[in-house]
Amino acid sequence: MVTDEARLERHDLLTWVALTAVGLSLTWLAVRNGAELGTRSAPFLGSYRFAFGFTSVLAPIVAGIILLAAHRDRFDRLPFRSVLAVGWLGTFAWAMSLALVDGAAGLTRSLQAPDNYLTDVPRVGHDVLAYLGSFTDDAPDHSVAARGHPPGPVLLLWALHRLGLTDRLALGVLIAALGALVTPLVLSAVRGVCGDVPARRYAPVLILAPYAVWVAVSVDVVVAVLGAVMVAMGVRASAPTRTGWRAGGWALACGVTLGIAAVFSYAAPWLGLSVVCLYFARRRAFLNVATGLGALLPLLAAQFAGFAWIDGLLVARADYAARVEPHRNPVWWGGISLVVLLLAAGPPLVRSLRRVRNTPGWPFLVGAGVAVAFSVLAGLARGGAEAAWLPFFPWLTVATVAPQRQAGPPPPSPLLLVGVGALTAIVVEAVLATPW
Repeated sequence: MVTDEARLERHDLLTWVALTAVGLSLTWLAVRNGAELGTRSAPFLGSYRFAFGFTSVLAPIVAGIILLAAHRDRFDRLPFRSVLAVGWLGTFAWAMSLALVDGAAGLTRSLQAPDNYLTDVPRVGHDVLAYLGSFTDDAPDHSVAARGHPPGPVLLLWALHRLGLTDRLALGVLIAALGALVTPLVLSAVRGVCGDVPARRYAPVLILAPYAVWVAVSVDVVVAVLGAVMVAMGVRASAPTRTGWRAGGWALACGVTLGIAAVFSYAAPWLGLSVVCLYFARRRAFLNVATGLGALLPLLAAQFAGFAWIDGLLVARADYAARVEPHRNPVWWGGISLVVLLLAAGPPLVRSLRRVRNTPGWPFLVGAGVAVAFSVLAGLARGGAEAAWLPFFPWLTVATVAPQRQAGPPPPSPLLLVGVGALTAIVVEAVLATPW
């Protein structure tokens, strides 16, 4: 007998398939009509090729194990700490299995690209303060990746080099391991707001998310990790059982983490909106003061060291206006970026958008959703959304495990949607060579 949840899940899948088909058709039409897209692999950046080999079986095996475990309710029975550990391990294995479709090159290609951050590491040399002081003035001499970001990513790679981690393959594995931390961090935040059962049933959605294609190859995933830490701290700060100095301390730490994330990405502050909404939803608005002050500390420290965040943002915007805007049609790319969103978030996105009103985790989705909407409406989404939106993807599907009606029983994990999303990631990895 088909239950109401199963029927709705199929409806959500058909909706996603229809929207994706329309989006890909419009992308094909844009390419055919010669629209200014600036990429050979619309709706993504990179190039198309077909890769299939011995390592191609790894991703289906990992997906099958996770889906089988979820089908047998393993995530419901394990202690929650074990769920967090499995969440990290599963996400790491899933990201690695996708990257290894191209062998070791799947983990090192983006790091070795001439337009990526590693080419900037020698510029830091032995004088970090001098590098920070000249960062905005020397912007035209930076790599394409560094021009659009604050100095955080370059300094992170420089620090790893100073620690002796210079092997490209080892760096790729480390980035994948760091990126996989997003899953347990998001699950912890969801548990604190939505409850234990929804968090457990959200685990397969996060572990087998299609955007894992870019988790193991993009330094930008560090921003997603910092953003997840920040939101998780905001959840702890605003917990009903935490008051006084303890709440203020967590709120301050939340803000400091947000400020650190802002030193890695100019888009990171958008995730702070999730925390602002959460504080108001929990009637703890005064915590915004501590979080706001905390966010200023890393930015003030960076300015004292020589890097002015606002100046860097203006320089990055000017570079974007000169290098990207004239060559990529904003109307076409606005729609095409939404196609990337559909593919990267997968079918659970449709279910999440439909149920956002039924979850206490709506602040998470609102913060990430506003960031995406602003990027599209402001004409900033002109390619590369698959990497630029990595910090937002995990929060956009939070309402996937929301009940059918408010305060209703938690639904089971939508394994049909998760499975199709995993298949989407496998196909994308097989046909796309990403530049990150």
